[in-house]
Amino acid sequence: MTTPVREPAWPLSRSAIGLWVTESVISSVLIWIGIGAFLLFVPSDAGGPVPVLRWVLPVAGALYAAIAIGVRPWLKHRVYRWEVTAETVYTLTGWLTRTWTLVPISRIQTVDVTRGVLQQMFGLSTVAVMTASSQGTVQVWHLEADVAQQVADDLAHRAEQVRDQAT
Repeated sequence: MTTPVREPAWPLSRSAIGLWVTESVISSVLIWIGIGAFLLFVPSDAGGPVPVLRWVLPVAGALYAAIAIGVRPWLKHRVYRWEVTAETVYTLTGWLTRTWTLVPISRIQTVDVTRGVLQQMFGLSTVAVMTASSQGTVQVWHLEADVAQQVADDLAHRAEQVRDQAT
């Protein structure tokens, strides 16, 4: 049976937006620390491109922070989707380059649930579906922890049933 490529049905948890905003704030702070160090330690009367960099870097840092914190999390939440059907695990990722991944249940070897530190703060988990494919692991990011555990248990059980039927 051929599985059609289509839009997966489920968005990620809305808590993923908070996680992405937090990650963006952390990366923006680190970038601003670098910009601040440049502005503090590089003399303003140095020659070359330094005078231009003294205003370009803060503008670039502000632009990055505005997009990373104010736009990207909501855009990602609108685009990233997932679904588990009777035959396939679907994921759709990427907001500039969109990637559809379809993993047949029959190809699943192992299923793991992981929770990073920030994910734990937001009650989220990632389900990693490993196959024998050259593409390796397919991840369904930022599901609510209880949903992720149910999905992982269901996938592992169905993959085991498919393997038992094949032998």
